[in-house]
Amino acid sequence: MSSALDSEPGSELFASYEADFKLVQADITQKLEQINELSGEPKKAAIRAAQRAVEEADEIIYQMRIEVQNIPTNIRSKFSPRARNYDHDLDKAKQALKRATADADRANIYAGKLPTGQDSVYEQRQQLLSGTERLERSSQRLQNSQRIAAETENIGAGILGDLYGQRNTLLSARDNMHEGESYIGKSVQTLRGMSRRMATNRIITIAIITVLVLLIIAVIFSKFR
Repeated sequence: MSSALDSEPGSELFASYEADFKLVQADITQKLEQINELSGEPKKAAIRAAQRAVEEADEIIYQMRIEVQNIPTNIRSKFSPRARNYDHDLDKAKQALKRATADADRANIYAGKLPTGQDSVYEQRQQLLSGTERLERSSQRLQNSQRIAAETENIGAGILGDLYGQRNTLLSARDNMHEGESYIGKSVQTLRGMSRRMATNRIITIAIITVLVLLIIAVIFSKFR
């Protein structure tokens, strides 16, 4: 399965949820192993702790599914299977926890141990602590999400600044090009004027030479008459 560290631009929040899920998943696996080795009240406490971890993992996967929809479509197909795989892994952990809970209930029934008022108060206290822990973890993930969003916003602002600078550079280059074209146009007009003057001077020179030749011929002709 792909690592949460190989995230691509636009998937940073998904990678954060992915890292959180892997930590909780490892915690669930450890607690399931402990449940099989315990009995009595310690086993019930381990089951409750595993249930809290499963609830937290469920919440993380829910956030991952939402975040998949926010990932750019060109890379979204890389992350959807990962979310489904994590969901499948969690389902297997839920089944294992369900079996362990059923075994513990049967053991209590066979041992004649029914819940007492003290057990009920303890259970309520544990549920309250579990809710508080989940709220704290959710707040931490929300803070991480806000931090990542702020970092993404800063990166976007930097990119927009770079694009604005590049736009100004292109506009300046375009203006310089237009100015250069105007200079070239003036140069062409100057060359054309020079060409016309050269042609005119050539015609005048030819005319003068022709007149001189005719005069020379006329002088020579007048001497031999």
